[in-house]
Amino acid sequence: MIFKTGGTSVAMTIDKDGHVTMPKQPAFLAHPASDSGDIATGSYYTVTFGTEIFDVTSDFASNTFTAPVTGKYQLNAEVFLYQVDKDAQYYMLQIVTSNRTYQSIIEPDTGQDSVYWTMSIAQICDMDASDTAYVRVYQPDGAQQTNVIHDSNNTFFGGFLAC
Repeated sequence: MIFKTGGTSVAMTIDKDGHVTMPKQPAFLAHPASDSGDIATGSYYTVTFGTEIFDVTSDFASNTFTAPVTGKYQLNAEVFLYQVDKDAQYYMLQIVTSNRTYQSIIEPDTGQDSVYWTMSIAQICDMDASDTAYVRVYQPDGAQQTNVIHDSNNTFFGGFLAC
């Protein structure tokens, strides 16, 4: 069974085994094109995602996802930090949407600086058409030495329209 929009564009296919595909369903995945410099303490650092792995409906640009329709979106972010400062009170990873901010917090006092630390967050977010979402990191204090690493296996921002 095939559903088309505008008479020619396939919007949904259900195959003989019941598998459903929707090639116009919003979905994206991006990662940084390069490492950040040392992120400043006491201010938010918006993570730069310069490489799109995929962007099904072209809704991701300039580090920001823009919801094309109102719905519930599954958004996921993972950030690979390098040279995590033990003297920082905490590090916060956020997905910031037009409606609210979702966050994950770590307290890195392990007795020594950590070379690597990965933070992640996954959330179902309510978004209206034209609402936006982006990722940022916050380190309130300590040494300005932490970098967000480009490694595409560990730093990414992705999402899709769930319902």
